[in-house]
Amino acid sequence: FQVFKIEVLVSGRKHFVEKRYSEFHALHKKLKKFIRTPEIPSKHVRNWVPKVLEQRRQGLELYLQTVILENEELPKIFLDFLNVRHVPTLPKAESCGSFDETESEESSKLSHQPVLLFLRDPYVLPKAN
Repeated sequence: FQVFKIEVLVSGRKHFVEKRYSEFHALHKKLKKFIRTPEIPSKHVRNWVPKVLEQRRQGLELYLQTVILENEELPKIFLDFLNVRHVPTLPKAESCGSFDETESEESSKLSHQPVLLFLRDPYVLPKAN
């Protein structure tokens, strides 16, 4: 079976959570009762080739990021899934970075870090010859 390793960054602290697809699917079914959820990648994957698995990984990453970006307040089930106990009570705009009144060279080059990402599963990568 395939396990996805999720990097979670909250208030500058990083931790990792490992989840199987079935756990994502169970989360999705629960979340649908409380919030409007994005599409989740298909449950059935016909062939276990690296390209298909990478597409599923990207789809799940997008799923988590969309839930975070589209909800002002995240449901407890979602936070539990990511093993997050405390979420800072900053307004969303503030938590993404602040802008000064005067726009300097540095502030115009602010970059956005990914909210969550999966690390590649070493078992999915093609074997070296």
